[in-house]
Amino acid sequence: MAEKVSETWITTPKKLFTGKREACLVHIYPTGPTMGCRYPLTDRPLVLGRGEDCDIRLSDHSVSRKHALIEPAPDGYSISDQQSTNGTLVNDRHLEGTRQLQDGDYLRVGNCLYRYLAGGNIEAEYHEEIYRLTILDGLTQIHNKRYLDEFLEREVVRSQRHHRPLSVLALDIDKFKTINDNLGHLCGDFVLRELAGVIRDTVRQEDLFARCGGEEFTVVLVETTKDGAVVVAERIREAVAAHQFHFETTPISLTISIGLVSTMGDLPVSANRLRNDADQKLYEAKRTGRNRVCS
Repeated sequence: MAEKVSETWITTPKKLFTGKREACLVHIYPTGPTMGCRYPLTDRPLVLGRGEDCDIRLSDHSVSRKHALIEPAPDGYSISDQQSTNGTLVNDRHLEGTRQLQDGDYLRVGNCLYRYLAGGNIEAEYHEEIYRLTILDGLTQIHNKRYLDEFLEREVVRSQRHHRPLSVLALDIDKFKTINDNLGHLCGDFVLRELAGVIRDTVRQEDLFARCGGEEFTVVLVETTKDGAVVVAERIREAVAAHQFHFETTPISLTISIGLVSTMGDLPVSANRLRNDADQKLYEAKRTGRNRVCS
């Protein structure tokens, strides 16, 4: 008589954290000695805050003593706010409850900004992020002054060699200090990021939009005459004035002033001269009433 065979079906258990998954946080803002620092995530919870017992200690008054908690999850890591004063943001959205982190997410803890990396090749991702930090502004994610200087030098040489038009816009937020003084630096950072997004949408791919520092920005318009640059500058100014800025529940009215200079490539000129002349026109726009373009 044949022996009866019984079958046993096994349900595959959910994937549990083993401590071997690679993930880290990279500090990208504010600039300083900690910019680019990598914080590996492991099989134990990690606390970010101002307290001395925190795993990542942030000596910034915008950060609570125990601000945010990152914990291992079945498929990676999750983050939760720890009833902080200013809240925790993921990709510029306030965190409510617990959220699963995705590769490339931006985490804002008070005034500090981190990027979460958890891809297949985290080492390559990290080095790519470090390169990005050398050419991009950490807060606004547009190009920084270093990249602007190199780009403008190249375009000036090309303009002179081929006698082609080139225009430079110097932009500045009107009464930005009042926003920081009355609403705080978190609001100021929000305004800078939001403004960068508004202007980025109006600039062509072949042109360059960069942050020079503080509330000052520059746009380099290649193959653009003075008349064409005035049209672009007015479009940018109007887009900012029409945009509805809201920091949490606070509406903010915002305008910018713009200085403009152009060259046809027929007379000797340097990148520094163009930048300085654009700044002078920007100061003229400020002196004559703000929220205007001077060329």
